[in-house]
Amino acid sequence: MPRAERAGFPTWWREFGKGPRAGLAIHCSLAHSGSWGAVARDLAEVLTITAFDLPGHGQSAAWDGRGEIQAVSTAIAADFPDRPADVIGHSFGATVALRLAVEHPDLVRTLILYEPVFFAVAFADQPQMRTAYAATMAEYDAGIAAGDHARAAAEFTRIWGDGRRWVDLPAAVRAQLASQMPMIEAAAPALHDDAGGMLSSGALERIGAPVLLMEGSASPPIIAAINAGLAARMPHARRAVIAGAGHMGPITHPAQVTAEVRRFLEAGVKVG
Repeated sequence: MPRAERAGFPTWWREFGKGPRAGLAIHCSLAHSGSWGAVARDLAEVLTITAFDLPGHGQSAAWDGRGEIQAVSTAIAADFPDRPADVIGHSFGATVALRLAVEHPDLVRTLILYEPVFFAVAFADQPQMRTAYAATMAEYDAGIAAGDHARAAAEFTRIWGDGRRWVDLPAAVRAQLASQMPMIEAAAPALHDDAGGMLSSGALERIGAPVLLMEGSASPPIIAAINAGLAARMPHARRAVIAGAGHMGPITHPAQVTAEVRRFLEAGVKVG
């Protein structure tokens, strides 16, 4: 479990499994690399997975605002594989995985994405969703505007969390989540406005790797719109719905998520 500079950023990572295929796992915002534990254990004989802590998460260095956070995270991800890998991402981590496939296609053997929060796709395809999303996030935005990060974190986790009530979380966990709200804001240009140019440049249509897009049946409606838009653009994409799961499916429903990943990989992930 080393910690060293990756793409110039002090980064901590761990490895899971001893499988013949190389895997790279990128966690969601507010989590850490250990959140892949259950999924990785179920894939241990198939993949050797490297999972790293994103900037400002886990045991990696605090986020210092040195650039656009998705771009920095993508550069870190690109500094790990020494051969094409099965790249697995969740939420913000899934958007990093997607950008890795755009910017470093030689490093991506397959792309496995659980609910990539690339909201710009839904906004482009269904403009009315921007208003609906703003209404959903209104209380979070009010907390950010007021500088009340605890209020913002409580609302963010209500919408995007694992179902636990804010008041039931330990005080130390609540304080940690509140302290990470600036990183949620730092990701907004990439997620809402396509700062990375993945959508506006037509780069998604050029992704040659096979892609698995997963979503929970109980997730916010905008997720299905995002995955539909991505599937329509990426030529080798397939979709799967995890029954009963929400946004934190890899943590709350790891067996079902792993079953879909296995089916995807065992099918030979043939292109075309």
